[in-house]
Amino acid sequence: MGEEVAAQEFSRADRTRHREKVRRCLDVFARMLREAAFDTDDPMTGLEIEFNLVDDDGHPALKNAEVLDAIADPDFQTELGQFNIEINVPPAKLREGGLTTFEDNLRRSLNDAETKSNALSAHMVMIGILPTLEEQHLSPSTLSANPRYKLLSEQILEARGEDIVIDIRGAERLQTTADSIMPEAACTSTQFHVQTSPANFADYWNASQAISAVQLAVGANSPYLLGKELWRETRIPLFEQAADTRSEELKAQGVRPRVWFGERWITSVFDLFEENVRYFPALLPITEDEDPLEVLEAGGTPRLGELRLHNGTIYRWNRPVYDISGGVPHLRVENRVLAAGPTVADTIANAAFFFGLVRNLAESERPLWSQMSFSAAEENFHTAAQQGIESLIYWPGVGQVRATELTLRRLLPMAHQGLEAWGVESEVKDRLLGIIEQRCLLGTNGAEWFTRRVHERTSGGTARSEALRQTLVDYRERMHTNEPVHAWD
Repeated sequence: MGEEVAAQEFSRADRTRHREKVRRCLDVFARMLREAAFDTDDPMTGLEIEFNLVDDDGHPALKNAEVLDAIADPDFQTELGQFNIEINVPPAKLREGGLTTFEDNLRRSLNDAETKSNALSAHMVMIGILPTLEEQHLSPSTLSANPRYKLLSEQILEARGEDIVIDIRGAERLQTTADSIMPEAACTSTQFHVQTSPANFADYWNASQAISAVQLAVGANSPYLLGKELWRETRIPLFEQAADTRSEELKAQGVRPRVWFGERWITSVFDLFEENVRYFPALLPITEDEDPLEVLEAGGTPRLGELRLHNGTIYRWNRPVYDISGGVPHLRVENRVLAAGPTVADTIANAAFFFGLVRNLAESERPLWSQMSFSAAEENFHTAAQQGIESLIYWPGVGQVRATELTLRRLLPMAHQGLEAWGVESEVKDRLLGIIEQRCLLGTNGAEWFTRRVHERTSGGTARSEALRQTLVDYRERMHTNEPVHAWD
């Protein structure tokens, strides 16, 4: 998302040339899947987290450029809004203590960044949507300075042909419009990466899709937007609407949205990249000089820059990633479902649950997705986003079941088995999956904790805006204790 691009305008010839190049890249990618040696021997896992910046009182701090200068760490990067930054945690192997390494690195980096940002009266907060955001924070003037963001915003608005409409109905209803993609900046997420071979990619992606609803149910952390209590994971409908390039007429015609759960189980990673090319026009038709076929036939590894850039502007909740490390290509599933936070401990527990469960399901003899329609998985996804830890979802062999009961009875044992297959130490998996267990037993995740506190304050006569601010200040203080959210009460 934050890759630098030059500010520019695109002609019809640019778009034609880019379409041809993307299709050439797709052809070369298909050949690579048949012939090339991908890095598959010892899979890596990865982690990215987006943060919000607030001032001493809990209001958004539009200071990401100054904060990044102060932090001076290349692992931290800009995000869409001036109140966002992102950290890319170095990848690790789970069998070599990767989960503990993630936790230690993240806590150390976060503590150092918090100390340095404090000098600027800015503070880090891991939460899916900053509850103290107001309309003026979601205007074009608050876009980050990276030219890519302005260019992307212009291209989405131009493709759409009209202002973006946000209309979310949950516990309450929010209706507003935007003349930029800044509402997307309100969505801060955690992204898990799992490397896989071309042969196993479809199984890992299908498994990731199937468990996305359960991830949302137990990890929801975005209940408020612009003062309204909406979905337990309001990021989901907000992101789907904020980056929608379709007019109402195109929606009625069945044109696919760019923020997309998908529409079918897959049999190959190629299916996803081919769908990208077939269904979606380029938002950033930037063409590089590389001839990918020439590079491949010369024994090199092509960048496939156009295919990768195009993939980066189609926002699947589980996104395929083609990348190169040390001159060798590899594939990853990027799981983009969860909000940031509430704590580092909660985040790594979410990671353990995902990595363990996805491996167990991907390597099962009878695939879950052979027993479940894709539309049921998608319906589960939106149900869990709306209802959070109280959600009822469909599961093969069980029918409608509480997500918490399903997790406790079936999924946590599977996650334990998956982590054991990864080579994770028993005490580590027991501690981290124990956090997920306690959330389910107590019915408390980030969204539930936050809404309960706000309700307590407003029932005592505190105005909603002040209750949100006070609760966010409490949340930030507790976040730095690294006590999991289920223990905050």
